[in-house]
Amino acid sequence: MSDLSTLLQPDRGQAARTLHLVDAAGFDSWLAQQPPRHRAAIAAHKLRATPFAHAILPGEGAEDWSAVGIVADADTLSPWCLSKLAEVLPAGSYRLASGEPGAAAFGWLVAQHRFTRYRQDHAAEGPRVLLTGDPARIDDLVRQAAATLLVRDLVDTGASDLGPAELEAQAGRLASGHGATLAVTRGAELERGYPMIHTVGKAAGTGREPRLIELEWGNPAHPRVAIVGKGVCFDTGGLNIKPGSGMALMKKDMGGAAHALALATLVMESRLPVRLHLLLPAVENAIAGNAFRPGDVLRTRKGVTVENTNTDAEGRLILGDALTRAAELQPELMIDFATLTGAARVALGPDLPATFANDEALAADLLACGTAEGDPLWRLPLWDGYDDMLKSSVADMVNAPEGGFAGAITAALFLRRFVPAEIAWAHLDTFAWRPSPKPGRPKGGDAYGLRAAWALLRKRYPVR
Repeated sequence: MSDLSTLLQPDRGQAARTLHLVDAAGFDSWLAQQPPRHRAAIAAHKLRATPFAHAILPGEGAEDWSAVGIVADADTLSPWCLSKLAEVLPAGSYRLASGEPGAAAFGWLVAQHRFTRYRQDHAAEGPRVLLTGDPARIDDLVRQAAATLLVRDLVDTGASDLGPAELEAQAGRLASGHGATLAVTRGAELERGYPMIHTVGKAAGTGREPRLIELEWGNPAHPRVAIVGKGVCFDTGGLNIKPGSGMALMKKDMGGAAHALALATLVMESRLPVRLHLLLPAVENAIAGNAFRPGDVLRTRKGVTVENTNTDAEGRLILGDALTRAAELQPELMIDFATLTGAARVALGPDLPATFANDEALAADLLACGTAEGDPLWRLPLWDGYDDMLKSSVADMVNAPEGGFAGAITAALFLRRFVPAEIAWAHLDTFAWRPSPKPGRPKGGDAYGLRAAWALLRKRYPVR
């Protein structure tokens, strides 16, 4: 991961090039005030007042130059408005001509990261350093950027290099770095205590055995918060096998676990006054002679039974056992992340995590935080009228109703059956993948809803 701490520095008057940020509304008046050499350079660049466009502005001497970048709103900088500049400007130090970068420093930081595990970054250049007169924000922005890049790197890693054991190792490093306790349940103990996690993952074989990874951190006297992440490290679809096109991105099916790890990292690094409980059910949904089958009736940790109607609806099964475990310790807040349904992507596309909540105040706070952070969410209903779709003639419920109607909602309703009504709970059905690049956001793994959830936790549990 990039050394982010060097890319955002306090402004102490050190030498730096100037960045002018201009929006469409102010472009003409700004241009009219520029010296002839700047207007000539802008004409030569054919610069237009469209976001992410930029030009180099010559100064009196060969090395005395500045730059102009077009943003959507020069008065309210978004997290991404500086990301293109961070990708294309020469190495060096920069400061804004007026104002502070604020949230835009986040995009400046993440834009300079490259995932290089499998290839050398031959195009790597020196760092672009942004100066800020608001040093109190630096640490949190750097932490948020690092957490986002953790999600990206974990999701971009191939399944041959990131299975249940590697997720466990990642959680172990996090625990040891912050004095947290790590507990891992596997084997016969997993089969007895978390039968759905065991059933989904048992076909993966030696070296990729299923497990429940739990981390606890913080003062037991503080409010308990549970963060749960779906950790399907690869999803073939099981015996209801996916076609090749549907399987191509399934290394990303542990994206929920990546988000949960990143959010837990933010909690611990910031020393939020909570008792954190991180739960990662980690499996590979593989095909073998002992793979679970359509028509099998599964036992659960909660004690209810589930008729498995589709082995490709496995994520909700492992989450059901993990949510049951989290609820046993009576947290006041539970948040889960999961790359759960294609239905959510059909409804909302890649950028908007489908967000469900059983608590109106929690839902309102979470959506407001997403808007404020430039990390938007979209709420879908836990529609009671669709609960009957989960009926089974042989068990307490099915995991995947017939017909495909309201797939994201019925999956959330399935999860709700494992969450006591008195516990405030939010479920984010997130894509964890960016299908086409944008400035600061390359194609590949990405974090959606992470910064929104972090803003919610900071608001509810402020560090005194």
